[in-house]
This record gives sequence, C-alpha cells and structure tokens, in this order.
Amino acid sequence: MSTLDTTTLRRHATGLIGADPQRSAGGYTLFAPQTADGNVFLINLQGEEVHRWKLPQRPGRDAVLLANGNLGYNGNHPGSPELFPGWSVWHGGAFSEVTPQGEVVWQHTDLGHHHDAQWLANGNLLYTTAEPLPAAIAARVIGGIPGSEAADGTIYGDVVKEVDRAGNLVWQWRSWEHLAPEDYPLHDCFERYHWPMTNAVTPGRDGKVILSMRSVSSVIAVDKASNRVLWRLGHDLVAQQHCPSELEDGRILVFDNGISRPNISMPHSRVIEVDPIAQRIEWQYADTPGYAFFTPFMGGAQRLHNGNTLITEANFGRLFEVTRAGEVVWEYINPHFAAYPDAASRAYLPGENNAIFRAHRYQAQDIPWLRD
Repeated sequence: MSTLDTTTLRRHATGLIGADPQRSAGGYTLFAPQTADGNVFLINLQGEEVHRWKLPQRPGRDAVLLANGNLGYNGNHPGSPELFPGWSVWHGGAFSEVTPQGEVVWQHTDLGHHHDAQWLANGNLLYTTAEPLPAAIAARVIGGIPGSEAADGTIYGDVVKEVDRAGNLVWQWRSWEHLAPEDYPLHDCFERYHWPMTNAVTPGRDGKVILSMRSVSSVIAVDKASNRVLWRLGHDLVAQQHCPSELEDGRILVFDNGISRPNISMPHSRVIEVDPIAQRIEWQYADTPGYAFFTPFMGGAQRLHNGNTLITEANFGRLFEVTRAGEVVWEYINPHFAAYPDAASRAYLPGENNAIFRAHRYQAQDIPWLRD
C-alpha cells in the first residue's frame, strides 16, 4: 500500500498546467519562492526553467529583472531583529543587484525593511520600513485584536524611503504624519503591533507613489512633492489587498484578497481595475465559484502588453494569465516546496509550502542575455 504525501498542496498537480500560445502574451516568468532557499527561477511559456539564480538568503518577498538585465533581489536579512510575531516571515532588509552569472554588483541594507521594494529607473530604491509610533499616535490607533501590541505596548508604523546608489536617503514619508489613525482603523482580525501595514509601494505617474495598506483595507496615492494624499480607495472597494499599479489610462490594477469584504459571507479573491477619481470598478477577474480563486495574503497582478493579466495566487504558488474576457490562457504551479528555515517563521507559518509573493512576466527583448 502506497503512502500519500502528507503535504496537501504537494499532492496537487504542479508545474505547467496548460498554455495557449496563440492567446497568451508570451514571454518569460520570473518568481522567487518564499521557501526555496534563495533560488529564483525564470521559466518559459512551456514551464521550462531557462535560468536560475541562487542567493545566500531566502527572499524578503520579491525579485525582479532590471532594465540592464540584472536581478534586483530583496533578501531576508538574518540580522533583522524580531519586532513582533510574523516579522521574520515578511521582513527583508538585504537588497542586492546580481548579474545573470551570479555576481553581486550592488548591495544595500536596511533592517527595518518589510514587504515591498521597487527598483527605480534612475537607480534609486523605493521601499517600506517599520518604526515605533510616537506614544501619542499609538494611543489613537483603533481596532485590531485587544492586547496584541508588540513588547511594551509598542505599535510599529510604516515609513516609505527612497535611497540613491550610495545609500543616501533622498525622500521619506512617515505614515503617522499624514494619516489620522481614526480614519484608518485596523480590522478586528489583525494584531495591533503594526499600523497601517503597507504591503506594497509602487511609483505612479506624475510623481505619485501608490501605497497598499492591508490591515486597514486602503490604497492611497501620495504626491512626492507635497507628501499629501491625492486619493484613497477604501474598504467599500478593496479588502486586505496587495500589489496596486497605475495603468496608462490612470486606472489602478489591484489584487483584492477579500478576507473580510463587506456584505460578503464567502471569502474569495479577485483582481480589479479601478478608476480612482470616480471610485468605480471598471473591470474585474474573479473565478466561478468565487472560492475557487483565493489567497488570504500576498498576491499579485501585472497587466501585460496585449491586455492580458498575469495573476499570482500567492499562498498556493499558482501563476496564471487571463484575457480581458477572463479566460485562462496559461497556468503554472510552483513545484518547489519547503518549510521556512528559521524557527520564528515556522512558528508563524508552519508546514511546507510553495508560496510566491509576486511573479513578473518579461518579453525576450527585456532579457537580451538569455538564450532559451
């Protein structure tokens, strides 16, 4: 009698599930599994590995290809202090630019970094950090699980930073200096150790920076010149969302996780395209039934050159591409399973998994060094 694999997710099909080359945007998909020991994979449309990088630490969430063909990597720095439960899972702090041959040509360290980072066209790095809130601000944070603050009652707040190639700080934005805690209450299901928990930072057009704040279900646009908030997508539109990006027409593409979407009893994820001025959803992708597509945290959506959308169903390592009509034309399941390597992360997220924070699609002209 055969013994079944005890990891439920690994019993499911992995690798390439299917591809429609005629309707897919084509190209190559880059992903950095959260527990694959620092391996970053580039695969073609057939699901075949065409290149791999091996970094000394697992990802502090993400990896991207830069315009010069190098890898921009957000590594999980082993020296980052354990600020609160879960910090070990989502902090980064070890940034590196790596050639296709594996040579590290630039590094930057910030032990306060968590979640997202963006490698800008001018060579600067834009990323999120956490710092203790001033006591008077922390006292005004409402909602969340009572008594769940960090040690000594500390609540950490988000600071967005931009540094240049020399590591010099050229811009920063402290959340508590521009957001009133009363206007951004924590959801009842979230711990009070982190407010408002910015899980994504994305450069927009005309000097905007777009922030996704998961624990308060909000997406905002910040004007870098004045630091003021230009608009906000609130809980009537988004629910514990990730990965907002501004499209060419000014609409915002968002991965909407949907743990506690208002007036919905069945959690499900979706990808939405929102007009931020009209505060209206103009397009969305959701599965039928809705619960067939769901990831409680992480997740990504990238609009491709032909109008298709690459989606990362993060917790299940599922990458798939849909047309404007919602038809799936490519699907791949990450086959690389492992447990988190450090004890604090394993305690927070036990068991083996194949999770991916976010995947990215590139065309052949974006990777001139590649010979598939």
